[in-house]
Amino acid sequence: MNVHLLTIGDEILLGQIVDTNSAWMSRQLNLNGMNVTGKSSVGDTAADIVSGIAHAATEADVVIMTGGLGPTKDDVTKKTLAELFHTPLVFHPETHARIAAYFEKVGRPMPPSMTDQATLPESATVMINKVGMAPGMWFEREGKVYISLPGVPFEMEYLMSMEVIPRLRERFALRPVVHRTVLTAGEGESNIARRLETFEDALPSNIKLAYLPALGQVRLRLTAQVEHASEEQALGIELDRRAAELSELLSDIVFGQGDSSLEQVVGEILMAQNKQFGTAESCTGGYVAHLITSVPGSSKYFPGSIVSYSYEMKEKLLGVNMATLEKYGAVSEEAVVEMAKGALDRLGVDVALAISGIAGPDGGTPDKPVGTVWMAVADRNRHVAVKQLFGRDRLKNIQMTGTYGLNLVRKFLLREV
Repeated sequence: MNVHLLTIGDEILLGQIVDTNSAWMSRQLNLNGMNVTGKSSVGDTAADIVSGIAHAATEADVVIMTGGLGPTKDDVTKKTLAELFHTPLVFHPETHARIAAYFEKVGRPMPPSMTDQATLPESATVMINKVGMAPGMWFEREGKVYISLPGVPFEMEYLMSMEVIPRLRERFALRPVVHRTVLTAGEGESNIARRLETFEDALPSNIKLAYLPALGQVRLRLTAQVEHASEEQALGIELDRRAAELSELLSDIVFGQGDSSLEQVVGEILMAQNKQFGTAESCTGGYVAHLITSVPGSSKYFPGSIVSYSYEMKEKLLGVNMATLEKYGAVSEEAVVEMAKGALDRLGVDVALAISGIAGPDGGTPDKPVGTVWMAVADRNRHVAVKQLFGRDRLKNIQMTGTYGLNLVRKFLLREV
């Protein structure tokens, strides 16, 4: 069964917001055995929306639209769909009551425009949005399904998970897709592909390996589509075996499986070892601390961070010897080792990561070009320092440093370095 995703909104076409909805929907649809054969975006006019739907319907069994369902005048999707499917707009009491209850709960008067939110195309099957105002709508015509969802990401995700996917699974005979994902850090896609040539050549024809690179990380996804429901369990066992083999082949760079993040994995290790962790950051400006604290419950193992950008702050806040900085510079092994040891004492933690580098785009020298980063991890008994050379893009350098730094912490905790 084929699906086309249609995003509606001038703000997407103008680049004012990034369309993350389509990526999320594609993943969920694929996991449930549906093929996303196309994605497109149109503006906030009736003509554009009708044209976009017509094009999408030529190549897909299901068209899923997001956006244009708000209460403002530029939200024309609902009216356009009513005209397209030759159905009047009618008052929907259940939606109105739910919206009214929300405003009563927060102690605010309900704006008159909210009444329009409860006026819906009569022929639509209404999908109740329990986390927002605009409901989802489901239409059918000539064997095809047309679905309209709000563009607010968490509202779309709720309706997709609780309404759309269950209805599509019931409406169409779907073959589920089984995935296993192996997570790596610290090595590029091309190098990994060379290491896996024999493994990939030996995969059976029904199992595919995909490389999904990000900054400093590569996700390796094994995928197989179930032909018959009776074989899903056996196929899952086979993928588990292949994923274990893959992890063994890349044991030096694998940090986890599934949907885990590197910061989650580091947190789990810290919790298991009952250790406190802190950071001393210069060129990353607190980015590693941001990654760590994005994990719920991180306060159990992360009391804080010190961002020390200048020589003076490195000396004052971390106790780095000024003579070290003047002799070797802030971007040096000697400086980051002292920063890490200083963080152990000043933050009162068991393990500390220190980072200092030249993020760019300027500030480099012949012996320390832009992208040079030193990082060190230390505990009370030992330390490890590593030099990395990234590129010239400041933001990418910061993000890459965050990934490499956390992976160094992970390997240090596991005594792999």
